[in-house]
Amino acid sequence: MPIFKVAYGDSSFQDCKRASEEAIAIIVKNLQGKLFSDSESMQVRAEAAVLLKQLNFPVDNLKTKLLEKLELSVTDIQFIPEVMVNASPSAHEADIREFVEAIRAFRVIFPDSEKQLVKLAQDLITKHFLIIEEYVKTRICAADLLGVLRVIWNDVLRMDEVLEEASLSNHSLEAAKVALKLYIRSAFSYLKQDISDYLLKVLKRDGAEEYPLEVALDASLKVVFDGGRNFLLDIHKILDDNLEIVDNLRELIIDWVQEGYQDFFRELEVQFMLFSGRNYSSATQIHGLTEGAQGDKAFPSLVLELAASFSGASVRGYEHGLTFIPGEISQKFRAAGDKFLQLYINLRTQRISHLLKKRFATPNWVKHKEPREVHMFVDLFLQELKITGNEVKQVLPQDTRKHRRADSNGSTASSRSNSFREEKLSRSHIQKGRSQQLLETHLAKLFKQKVEIFTKVEYTQESVVMTIVKLCLKSLQEFVRLQTFNRSGFQQIQLDIQFLRTPIKEIVEDEAAMDFLLDEVIVAAVERCLDPIPLELPILDKLIQAKLVKHKEQNIISS
Repeated sequence: MPIFKVAYGDSSFQDCKRASEEAIAIIVKNLQGKLFSDSESMQVRAEAAVLLKQLNFPVDNLKTKLLEKLELSVTDIQFIPEVMVNASPSAHEADIREFVEAIRAFRVIFPDSEKQLVKLAQDLITKHFLIIEEYVKTRICAADLLGVLRVIWNDVLRMDEVLEEASLSNHSLEAAKVALKLYIRSAFSYLKQDISDYLLKVLKRDGAEEYPLEVALDASLKVVFDGGRNFLLDIHKILDDNLEIVDNLRELIIDWVQEGYQDFFRELEVQFMLFSGRNYSSATQIHGLTEGAQGDKAFPSLVLELAASFSGASVRGYEHGLTFIPGEISQKFRAAGDKFLQLYINLRTQRISHLLKKRFATPNWVKHKEPREVHMFVDLFLQELKITGNEVKQVLPQDTRKHRRADSNGSTASSRSNSFREEKLSRSHIQKGRSQQLLETHLAKLFKQKVEIFTKVEYTQESVVMTIVKLCLKSLQEFVRLQTFNRSGFQQIQLDIQFLRTPIKEIVEDEAAMDFLLDEVIVAAVERCLDPIPLELPILDKLIQAKLVKHKEQNIISS
């Protein structure tokens, strides 16, 4: 002992031990620095932790701090769908690889940290799918959706290698259900928006020029057909892809698409019905069916367009249907087409009825002067019928069946015989007693003659125009019944109605029904006339010829 003391003194072993401890302390400090350094990769930090454990450093005390560091590294992993789709996701892949290596090292250092690591991985997947959910709310195509799903699925597979017990595949599958269902719902929402935007565009047009209904119909059908077809193509691309996460949801995707189309067409039908009812009400209240009002011109055209779009019988309609429309939806749309067609007829009829009402409310019929010409309301009436005819010709097909002009021969003959009776009466200048006989003759005709006046409206040009004309003539009859006429007033009605016979028969398909309804107007005027003596035939012909010449001159000037 004295020798050792003399040779090394008191500090020989102690200095060695102290030097060794200082060296170990420096190594531990450096390893700790690497472990907690944000600039070091997770793999380097994990290796530092392993070395510290080998040096018997109490690394378990550092578990909480290391988990916090790992959580921070997760927040730094960015997932930007636009970048994933438009550029190579190499930076994202590098971050995921580093995260996977950190998990592997963490499990070696802390075998009991499985629950915390699983939760961390699930949170990362959930965060990425939440980003995808926001992404699919925008207009994206199938390739974009598949691109982001493929990136996230590859991330799941990498993490599954180190966390097999986590069932991240099942976790991501549930999240993918939400994202895919939201994608389908958003696609239908944008399709409805496209249709709505188109209809608003129709209504906002300026009324200076007649709207080309045929072009409008084709464009609106194109929105529905092309939008639906493009979406189906996207769905096929998704289903045909070999991505496992999509393949596992194949049956659900098909169900969601079918349900989506079912709901889409249900909502579309309801929205169109609400849309037509709301605008129809506002048009009548705001514009009062005034002449030239933009809403009166645009909206009936739009309703007719919708009616043809939804009809089951129109050549441009859904007779064969889109393959994805269920039977229930086809039935709903045919019913909607009937409602739209009836609404169009009501709009046009009420506009013309308003014109007729103004005509009969203006003069004092008891003090009416002798008729000098056909009244201008006849021109306005025929003009409205011409507008209606032009609209339906652009949208509805012609009736392919035999024309009905020669179907009701008995009725036509009866109407002609009534005209001959009127001529005979005008020649003999019958007095009031004979006028009573004329009234009785017309009343007998109305009860004996059997003519179909109101039949089911069909999706043809002839059926719609004829229905509108019939309703207008019935309105004309009712307005006549509300007035009291002197002889001249009655003769004015006789002149106007006689002039209307020829052009109306050129417009409608059933001459017999038109003669019947026009005769009803005459009978109503006879009933309400104080002295119902008709115009003499030469005078009647002269006034009608004068009107025809005036029309011809106006046509020459306008051309």
